[in-house]
Amino acid sequence: MSLAELRLLPNSEKLRIIETLWADLSAEEASFDSPSWHAAELKKTEDDLAAGRVTSVDWDEAKKALRKRFE
Repeated sequence: MSLAELRLLPNSEKLRIIETLWADLSAEEASFDSPSWHAAELKKTEDDLAAGRVTSVDWDEAKKALRKRFE
C-alpha cells in the first residue's frame, strides 16, 4: 500500500492498521534492539511518574479516546 493510498483511508482504519502492525512487531520484540536514547527516556518517564509530574492512563481507555478523537 502506498502513502497516497494510506492518506485516503479514514483515521479509524489507519489506527486499526497501526495496532495490527504494533501487535505483530511486539510479538517479536526480542529480535529488536532498543535505540540508545530509549533507556534514558524510560528512566525520565519513571522519575516523572514517581514525582507526580505525569499520570498514567489505562491503555484500553487511551485507545478508546484516540479512536473517538479520530473518527
